[in-house]
Amino acid sequence: MTIVYPFTAIVGQERMKRALILNAINPRIGGVLIRGERGTAKSTAARALAALLPEVNVVADCRFGCDPNDSGSWCTECKERHSNGESLPVRSRRTPFIDLPVSATEDRVVGTLDIEKAIKEGERRFEPGVLAAANRGLLYIDEVNLLDDHVVDLLLDSAALGMNIVEREGISFSHPARYILVGTMNPEEGDLRPQLLDRFALSVDIRGLRGARERVQIMQNNLEFEKDPDAFYETHRSLENELSQTIEHARTLLKDVAFSQRDLLSIAALTSQMEVDGHRADLVILKSARANAAFEARSAINQLDIALAAELALPHRMRRSPFEETTLNLEDLTEKMDQIQAEIGAGQGGDEQDEGESQEKKSLPSKS
Repeated sequence: MTIVYPFTAIVGQERMKRALILNAINPRIGGVLIRGERGTAKSTAARALAALLPEVNVVADCRFGCDPNDSGSWCTECKERHSNGESLPVRSRRTPFIDLPVSATEDRVVGTLDIEKAIKEGERRFEPGVLAAANRGLLYIDEVNLLDDHVVDLLLDSAALGMNIVEREGISFSHPARYILVGTMNPEEGDLRPQLLDRFALSVDIRGLRGARERVQIMQNNLEFEKDPDAFYETHRSLENELSQTIEHARTLLKDVAFSQRDLLSIAALTSQMEVDGHRADLVILKSARANAAFEARSAINQLDIALAAELALPHRMRRSPFEETTLNLEDLTEKMDQIQAEIGAGQGGDEQDEGESQEKKSLPSKS
């Protein structure tokens, strides 16, 4: 098996690593776009994340890797087999890493239905595409800004829906398409249209590290990895295993992470103050904050979770002039959150709000 550069050996780029981990905990967040100059470990981080993720259980002979414990997301074939009384075998597999070429067409991505065979022989035959291979895995798109806009739309739609539905001439076939979507690009080669940019849940702008010590560490790590990949990986195995187990545990905690009405008001006030269009950012911040709380093994989100999520969810959605760079830092966001909390607390009915929050906390599930 090919040794992949360890995720925990990547120097710096903490925002990028955090965005990837949050999507690994909850792929329904909606993917991450990593924008930066060449040679900043964008593709290395995506491959490394897929390599360390825990194994998942799948229906052993299913072409789409359906989750045996989630019948609601099964493909058409698994549903038919189950309805016919057939037992579905189970096996575990590593998280697949699927690299989508820039030249990919719609049929290559979503798959194709053989209409001629269906009409002549009454048999439904579906040839899986990239989305089928990526299910329960990581779908990586390098130079996503050079991919056809229509194909990018299809990828973002299926990632949000969690399903790929193909319909031709009244014939329909569906299969799960739940994957961690990672797109990378160099802004110097052109940007994504604003409509597509907004569809990526999180976005990170990265640059080469400026500190001499960090740059030396990068050189040393890469030289050691090139010299003996196995030995280099062994020095990071314990950290890789620890991170993998933490992500796996966070996935089990995620559904029980609580949030209050006050948290929702804080998110709404923040996005309103930042003049963010639409409501997608609010939902992304909430999902990401819950994933961050689960990653830290907490049963409820706090204001720092919201600020950390906003740092990744807002920069590419904020209004800006052409060629203007929009950046947010955690310190500024934390200050804004403090101000918002003070305003909520000082508003009319503040006491009633606190009481309502308390009731909300009690009614939401908590970590056992």
